Amino acid sequence: MASPEIEDGPDGPLAGHPQALRPLTGELIAAVLTHRGYAVVEEPDGALVGRWERSLVWFHRRGAAGEQFQVRTVTAPRFGIERVPELHAFCNTWNHDRLWPKAYVHVADDGVAQVCGEVTTDLERGVTPHQLDRLVDCGVTTGCQLADAVADLPGGSVR
Repeated sequence: MASPEIEDGPDGPLAGHPQALRPLTGELIAAVLTHRGYAVVEEPDGALVGRWERSLVWFHRRGAAGEQFQVRTVTAPRFGIERVPELHAFCNTWNHDRLWPKAYVHVADDGVAQVCGEVTTDLERGVTPHQLDRLVDCGVTTGCQLADAVADLPGGSVR
């Protein structure tokens, strides 16, 4: 990431000394995503969401003060509920072999199962734009790796 003070102008969310910690804000997250050229839209709850191939990736602020940054991937393939034990085994293996993202199975009310992944970081003390850029890259890259692995599982359908 180039020097934020050059990229953003004196008053933008990326302005200031590049190594100065700043609070995690929705504006800062949006600025880093825009700087990377990622197309995202804002959800009513303030989360940002974008599409990578057929998977969706959300960028959330969590915690009482919005100090936790979470990148959540929902992979595209959908599976019948009878496949949940196999999906749990896949996620257990994934989590054993890899650090990010944490993989888990989500079953919707209609009985459709999907594999999701999360990278969550506590930024209570603040974050630099460069650090946030690296976290975004980690979340998106590893989320896409998870999505590719799930796409290779038999029996999934994409709507």
